[in-house]
Amino acid sequence: MNDTATVTGKIAAAVENDEALLRITDLAIDYRTGHRGWTGAVRDVSLRVAPGEFVSLVGESGSGKTTVVHGALGLLPGSARIRAGSIAFSGVDVTGWNDQRMALVRGNHVGFIPQDPNTSLNPAKKIGQQVIEAVRFNERAASDAAAHQEAALESLRTAGLKDAERVFRQYPHELSGGMKQRALIAIALAGKPKIIVADEPTSALDVTVQKVILDHLVLLREELGIGILLVTHDLGVALDRSDRILVMRDGEIVEEGPVHHVLEHATNDYTRRLLDAAPARHIGRLKPASGARSVPATALGVLEARALTKTYHLRGRGQRRELRALDAADLVVRKGTTHAIVGESGAGKSTLASILAAFTSADGGTVRIGDRVLTGLSRGQLREIRRDLQFVFQNPFTSLDPRFTVGKIIAEPLRAFKLATSKQEQTARVVELLKAVALDESYLHRLPSQLSGGQRQRVAIARALALTPEILVLDEAVSALDVSAQAQILQLLVDLQAEFGLSYVFVTHDLGVVRLIAHDVTVMKDGAVVETGSVEQVFRSPRHEYTRELLEAIPGARLAPADAR
Repeated sequence: MNDTATVTGKIAAAVENDEALLRITDLAIDYRTGHRGWTGAVRDVSLRVAPGEFVSLVGESGSGKTTVVHGALGLLPGSARIRAGSIAFSGVDVTGWNDQRMALVRGNHVGFIPQDPNTSLNPAKKIGQQVIEAVRFNERAASDAAAHQEAALESLRTAGLKDAERVFRQYPHELSGGMKQRALIAIALAGKPKIIVADEPTSALDVTVQKVILDHLVLLREELGIGILLVTHDLGVALDRSDRILVMRDGEIVEEGPVHHVLEHATNDYTRRLLDAAPARHIGRLKPASGARSVPATALGVLEARALTKTYHLRGRGQRRELRALDAADLVVRKGTTHAIVGESGAGKSTLASILAAFTSADGGTVRIGDRVLTGLSRGQLREIRRDLQFVFQNPFTSLDPRFTVGKIIAEPLRAFKLATSKQEQTARVVELLKAVALDESYLHRLPSQLSGGQRQRVAIARALALTPEILVLDEAVSALDVSAQAQILQLLVDLQAEFGLSYVFVTHDLGVVRLIAHDVTVMKDGAVVETGSVEQVFRSPRHEYTRELLEAIPGARLAPADAR
């Protein structure tokens, strides 16, 4: 029997006989480290996923969870090797299979949802073309172009894209980050797989869309017996959806068990620290965030936006259309406070943040920092403004110069503004900033490509803090971080605010983080502000239906304190 028939037959039998769809046994993976030989990245990892089972592999950046998944799917780079252990899909041992043979497993039997849509989608092809390619590759019987297109549209709708026909005709650069991730999910679903392996599939999604996607994955496993292996750093998501959880640290499984057991009887100190650090622990606590100093309700506005409007003129297929990104948006950031801006992809929150930082000009309205109006300023005047207002971008993979070392990246603003009189003083300040974001001087000479996503974002935050600005605009700045690193960064921001009276504009889709750190919150939808007020007021008595939907979609209900449920 050939490989295709063997795998297909075994998968079908697995569903009938309740055989594990994926079984990894005592897996060990090494990476080549130049003249030093091989270094162990994964050691003695075992896991299984049965038909209809939802399993989560949880761990921080560098824990080895993605390496395990790539090893299982035959996606390891040439610098890695499987030293020991076995990988089997429905009883078929695929350990050591080359990429051509693994193609028999991926697609029809295993749907893979990668983490980063910016590197996984082809920028030169429309989304519809890319989904159709997956449909064609995975189909078992010949069909015509119309059937291919309808199957692709069905996958896009299943992935939560309401306007599937429009997305079908668009290129990746025309989509928001969340929409790109949903396109990847559509590609994974195109082959109607028996098991879905998802590597951080919802980290870029809004909470409401995240809920839709995860609800659908649960529905697939319940109705079709599909197994789910979710790789995530979000304990809230894992605990809400999973049957079993495995916790990884430093390449090893340190905790494993049913959700209720891990939540109530965790035996490993690391697991307990992850549970304690989760923002969902703080949902519903109607008191100021821990460590934040009290700010008078009458505190003056340090940053004010009034009646901001912004319209983009888009072209495509010989047609023009207008996208109203901002519609008379107001925002007042009180001195010494954190003002969160929340909303789904396309709500206008990043456009608003970009205008506040003078990266983008508004069509109408004004922005003031103190008594200074940003409209009409010269390049030199804007340079001085940006010394007082720094920006942390959403995507650390594109915001750091890949040619610069970490030390050079963080030192760049110090050199530009001549804030270090000697090389020694500059290095000392950079090391101080690294330590402030939970890194150390061993990172000075590393390149961004040698860092995890979370580590890259910490470097970006350190660079923004270098000038000790009065205002910091953070655009989804902690969404890529693990919960413990996220907690460290949030506490750092709170400590800096308490000490220096800094003001933050905090753009995020994570309402758990909002409740932990923010004083005030503005909720945006379709370019307009639909609700604004103190965090306590908005969380306790939301006035707008959309705000209530966002609050109800927050993951981590099992993590929330008893008095918040």
